[in-house]
Amino acid sequence: VQLQASGGGLVQAGGSLRLSCAASGFTFSAYTMNWVRQAPGKEIEWVSTINNGGDITKYTDSVKGRFTISRDNAKNTLYLQMNTLKPEDTAVYYCTPGLGDYDVSRSQGTQVTVSS
Repeated sequence: VQLQASGGGLVQAGGSLRLSCAASGFTFSAYTMNWVRQAPGKEIEWVSTINNGGDITKYTDSVKGRFTISRDNAKNTLYLQMNTLKPEDTAVYYCTPGLGDYDVSRSQGTQVTVSS
């Protein structure tokens, strides 16, 4: 299993970023997928989940209305559109496969830094 996130960067508060996660080594289209994040000195925080078909999504309250999760099963890629970013969104973002599975040991994350 390999999961490579990209698209992070430094952005001002109120800005936008689109994260991508390229998946390989497993049948991507069969799995629910998650975005999680880890801020410095803090535990892993669940951000969003999408079912394998892409028609059911869930978000943590702090990102509802600002973030949108999506997927392209033909490209084995997961996305996270992040709008109206806030400094508290600063973290390393990872994608993980499986409902309720937030193990990031197989994932390469991407750093998102939001300046005030």
